Amino acid sequence: MTDKLTPIPLVFWRSTAGREPVREWLNELPRDDQRTIGRDIAKVQFGWPIGLPVCRPLSRGLWEVRSSLPSKREARVLFGFDDGMLIALHAFIKKTRETPADNLTLARQRLKEATS
Repeated sequence: MTDKLTPIPLVFWRSTAGREPVREWLNELPRDDQRTIGRDIAKVQFGWPIGLPVCRPLSRGLWEVRSSLPSKREARVLFGFDDGMLIALHAFIKKTRETPADNLTLARQRLKEATS
């Protein structure tokens, strides 16, 4: 008897104007980078709970998917959970060791909007 893996559903945070910033950001990346990030997100969807090096908790309900891209850059997709769904809130190319506070603030604000 085989168990069928069921992924955690993924949704992109959507602004009141109907924009999906994470999806738009992904679509602007080179194809190989898109594939790498997609695979890493799928690892979270199918393997939750999952830890380093792919996923790391930040604080107050925020998590990050950590992707080392073929373009030799580091990408982060910040997400949270609501009603059994993974919500992609914000994404960026990492340029410093610490996650910039404005990225965390924006993701927390979007998570609050999504869960209220």
